[in-house]
Amino acid sequence: MYHDWMNKLTQISLAWDLFRNNQSHLSIAETLGIHRETVGIWIARIKESPLGLAGFLDEYTNAKKGERKKRKIDGLLKQRIYTIRKKYRDCCGEKIRIYLLKEYGTSPSSVTIYKVLREKYQLRSKYIKNVKRGKVPQAERPRQVVQMDTVDFGNIFAFTSIDIFSKEIAVKLYPDLRSKWGADFLQGAFRTRFTHVETLQTDGGSEFKDDFKKSVHHYCDRHRIARPYKKNEQAFIESFNKTLRKECLGWVKYPLKELPHLQREVEEFTDYYHAERVHLSLGMKTPNEVLKNYQLLSDI
Repeated sequence: MYHDWMNKLTQISLAWDLFRNNQSHLSIAETLGIHRETVGIWIARIKESPLGLAGFLDEYTNAKKGERKKRKIDGLLKQRIYTIRKKYRDCCGEKIRIYLLKEYGTSPSSVTIYKVLREKYQLRSKYIKNVKRGKVPQAERPRQVVQMDTVDFGNIFAFTSIDIFSKEIAVKLYPDLRSKWGADFLQGAFRTRFTHVETLQTDGGSEFKDDFKKSVHHYCDRHRIARPYKKNEQAFIESFNKTLRKECLGWVKYPLKELPHLQREVEEFTDYYHAERVHLSLGMKTPNEVLKNYQLLSDI
């Protein structure tokens, strides 16, 4: 390390001597085996230094002494991150970033947020690093597999679900992502639409914990949590979420006061989706036609 540092000082001195002998930056770079931009920076800094080459060498030497101090994360930001995590039931770093922007007008990187969280929380148990979740469930008939998710529309969140076989859906809007709304959506979707299924799959979001988990097994035989960062495991609901944006609510961020009006739009869209919208994957049939074939339409 000491030898490399001394070699660099020698290169700087040689670069300056060659420059004073009217050598071009490119020629100096080729002679010393360094980049041309590096030569340009050295020459410019030497010219700027009141003491010339000696002054720049001293400045360069002092800059290389010891490790650089790590940047400290603002204490106020830490407190806000902890407050939001507690307020929204242990939500993930990405959601904390959204709430920080909404409530405080700041948007630190996810890396920074997780760095702060690790100072106080054990985010993943070292004893359960790779939980086996089994194969991604497939469906051969209605009521076998339902996927659930949420969509961010600003101050309004859509809770969504889909039967991956029949393409039957349920959608309801809520003011935030608390688990009590997850439980409310679960109850409403299954009482009015799905009744009971073999497998219900969600992601690991805070809205699908606590209150949701207390009642989920009343409506399904198995609750499976999709693996993080594996979008293909939630492919059906992700596809429907895009349809909801494209054909109903768009990509707008809505204020909370719009929730009642938007809920009526969602209900109208749901009726159209089931009764009129045909699907390629259903052989150009509607979800209602599929349910009728399985004698399930009367349950709705």
